Amino acid sequence: MFDKAADQGNASGQFNLGLMYADGQGVPQDYAAAMAWYRKAADQGNASAQSNLGLMYSKGHGVPQDYAAAVAWYRKAADQSYAVAQHNLGFLYQEGRGVVQDYAAAVAWYRKAADQGEAMAQTNLGVMYHMGRGVPQDYVQALKWWNLAAARFDASEKENHDMAVRNRDKVAAKMTPAQLAEAQKLAREWKPK
Repeated sequence: MFDKAADQGNASGQFNLGLMYADGQGVPQDYAAAMAWYRKAADQGNASAQSNLGLMYSKGHGVPQDYAAAVAWYRKAADQSYAVAQHNLGFLYQEGRGVVQDYAAAVAWYRKAADQGEAMAQTNLGVMYHMGRGVPQDYVQALKWWNLAAARFDASEKENHDMAVRNRDKVAAKMTPAQLAEAQKLAREWKPK
C-alpha cells in the first residue's frame, strides 16, 4: 500500500515506507532503504521524515554517525514546530554534539517541544531548571515540568516515566510547602501551545 504511494511521489507514503524499512515491519530491516525513502519525503518538506533522518545520522543507522548532519535535519523539522525534532535538537545543544554546547539554546528548543506536551522535553527542561543550566536554578519550575512529564509518558515509556518521578520526588524533598503548592498550581494551569 505505502510502496505504491511512495513510488508515485507521495511524501507520507515515502515516510511510512522508510519507517517500515527502519523498523523491519513487513519488510527486512534495511537502514539504507529507510534513509533513501526518508530523504525523498524530507526533500518534499515532510517534518517526520526530516526528524527521522536526524535520528539516523545521530545514531549512525545506514550512514556514518554525523551529528552536524543530524542537527541540520532536526532543525528543518524543528522549524516546522515538530516537537520530537525540537527536543532532539535541544539535546544536541545540551551535549555539544554537532554544535557548540549551548545550554540556553538547549532550553529554548526544549521549551518549544515541552510547550507542545512532548514528555521527554518536559523531563529535560526540568533537569535544566534543577541544575540551573541555561536558566536560573528554579526548583518550582523543575517540579512543574517533571509533574507534567510524569503524567504524559505512556505505558511503553516506563523507564522515562520512572526517571521523571524520581527527579520530581528528589527535588520535592528539598522544597518548602509554599514552593510545592506553587509548582502544583503551575502544573495544573499549564496548557499545551
